[in-house]
Amino acid sequence: MVVKARLAGVFYLVLAVCGGFSELVVRAGVVVPGDAAATAANVRASAGLFRVAFATDVVNIVCFLVVAVLLHSVLGEVDRMVAMAMVLCNAVAVAIMAVNMVNHLGALRAATSDDGLVLRLLEAHADGYLVAQVFFGLWLLPLGYLVFRSGWFPRALGVVVMAGSAGYLGDLVVRFAAADLRAALSPVLLGVASLAEVSLLLWLLVRSVRVPVPQAA
Repeated sequence: MVVKARLAGVFYLVLAVCGGFSELVVRAGVVVPGDAAATAANVRASAGLFRVAFATDVVNIVCFLVVAVLLHSVLGEVDRMVAMAMVLCNAVAVAIMAVNMVNHLGALRAATSDDGLVLRLLEAHADGYLVAQVFFGLWLLPLGYLVFRSGWFPRALGVVVMAGSAGYLGDLVVRFAAADLRAALSPVLLGVASLAEVSLLLWLLVRSVRVPVPQAA
């Protein structure tokens, strides 16, 4: 159990680094909102980096699924139905992210022929990430519950992870229902979600799980 939990932390770290590089460094670095020509020029200038970002995103997606499988193996006995819900939410998010990579590759290919299409494809990729964010949030809710109930982690960590679920889902509500508040609230809500995932990642890596001590007969 300890080894599986720590291994989940390792894969969680890899996905965080790879996903952060692809989304926050590469794609965020090339998109110029409202300027298709500048965005396409940035993609052409960063074509090699864009290909690397595709590879790191594939690693991110695979690691995300592996993390869910490992955590199900660790926490499944706490509540099998909740653990299954956690894995299903993860699997849906993985499927959406995998299909969404078509937009990433499409933008790279279109950069040599259609500037307007490049921006539209990258905007479509961003929209795909928002759809996946529904399941990023939903998967944290059963995961946080299992962490809270298990007794193998601090209960506060479970509460923080469930708060991360609310952060992801709350950000979506703000984006679509209260766009005028987005600039003020989204960084806070996504910050809560990031704090939850980083806290769990570090706990898995550094402390793993507290294995119950068998009671003497």
